[in-house]
Amino acid sequence: MLFNSIEYALFLPIVFILYWLFSKQYKIQNVLIVIASYIFYGWWDWRFLILIAFTSLCSWGSGILIEKSKSPKCWLAANIVVNLLILCIFKYYNFFVSSFGDLFNLKYDSLLLKVILPVGISFYTFQALSYSIDVYRHKISSTRDIVAFFAYVCFFPQLVAGPIERATNLLPQFQHKRSFDYDEAIDGVRRILWGLFKKVVVADNCAKYVDVVWNTCSYQSGSTALLALILFAFQIYCDFSGYSDIAIGSARLFGIRLKDNFRMPYLSRSVAELWKRWHISLNTWFVDYVYIPLGGSREGQFRTIINTFVIFLLSGLWHGANWTFVLWGAYNAILFVPLILLGKTKKYQDVASWHELPKILFTFSVFVIGWVFFRSQSMSVVQDYFTTLFTHPYTLPMMRVGLKRTIVMVVLLVVVEWLMRRRNHALDIAHLPVVARYMICYAIIIITMEFGADSQSFIYFQF
Repeated sequence: MLFNSIEYALFLPIVFILYWLFSKQYKIQNVLIVIASYIFYGWWDWRFLILIAFTSLCSWGSGILIEKSKSPKCWLAANIVVNLLILCIFKYYNFFVSSFGDLFNLKYDSLLLKVILPVGISFYTFQALSYSIDVYRHKISSTRDIVAFFAYVCFFPQLVAGPIERATNLLPQFQHKRSFDYDEAIDGVRRILWGLFKKVVVADNCAKYVDVVWNTCSYQSGSTALLALILFAFQIYCDFSGYSDIAIGSARLFGIRLKDNFRMPYLSRSVAELWKRWHISLNTWFVDYVYIPLGGSREGQFRTIINTFVIFLLSGLWHGANWTFVLWGAYNAILFVPLILLGKTKKYQDVASWHELPKILFTFSVFVIGWVFFRSQSMSVVQDYFTTLFTHPYTLPMMRVGLKRTIVMVVLLVVVEWLMRRRNHALDIAHLPVVARYMICYAIIIITMEFGADSQSFIYFQF
């Protein structure tokens, strides 16, 4: 079920009403959340429910066994192996078999599995794993409440594309009574509205131009390829952060607070700052469960660089079973090397100001190049796109239907985020007069209805 669909527009208020009918019985609310979440997830394919139920059951049971056993590390390892094995079979088996076969010129067609990649498997697998790891680390006690735990793993707003929550934040919220807060709910609705604007107005309109140019990049001018690359940067940002906004806003309607996943990353003044603002839940997951256990930045610059490459290569592979994603991760790791050597990875704790625009533009420019790897389906497409980008003549880009309007919407997005960069999100306007709040929201609604593109799936569903 897509957030930007009629089905979800009907599904959300129905679940909302049923949920708050039992406002004094949070355990019944948890049951409703699990049922609603399984309907939401099974909307694509009911068979996916078997996997998420199995993952939830394994992680819930492992938490109890880790806490009770004299050999907790064995039960932790078992849960990690089982969950990663499931993930690897569905997402990476064919990739590794084909890569090995191509490397040694072997026939492998008969060895490939014809399986459908379950939607969001990488997200809920990582969320389930973090629970057992945190129980092992004594950051949280294991829960015997299986319904609350299932709700933690399958909570439908963030089930298929995050944010990847931690048990320390989300699970306790399902273990006590929630109270309806009108102001929180209204803020959630505003966030949903802004997420829909980013998705259907900016991302989906950018996609129309990007798809055409990428599929014919060898025949395009350098300027057309550059414009498509910039628009893809905003497409993927608005597509993914738009999902996160809708997820966070939807959760607020149920009295649940999810962590922010994006904090206006394209207003960053360095690559390090950008990655602290981009896909925050995944980046902090890799930092806490991979980077720090490897030694983090505590063992000298060389080891810091190696550890940085490890988490970025894993992050690239997490995004997809393709060498283009691995190269995307490697490219971003390379961007970190100068910052590590200069000791500037932790700079900038405040928000940007006007005089820092050159730094913002430079950071965006070097970061956006990496999207060529991310967007391309194969290494040959990567090569063709870079050839077009750096060798083809720069003339006036092709002004396709709706392109000017799309550019205007991108500019509007940037202006709004710049003006609201000190707020929690772009429609965090509770401090404004009532009339101004209504005018802004109505304007966004009209723009979304007038210029919204046809409903498309979210990019990160494939991960």
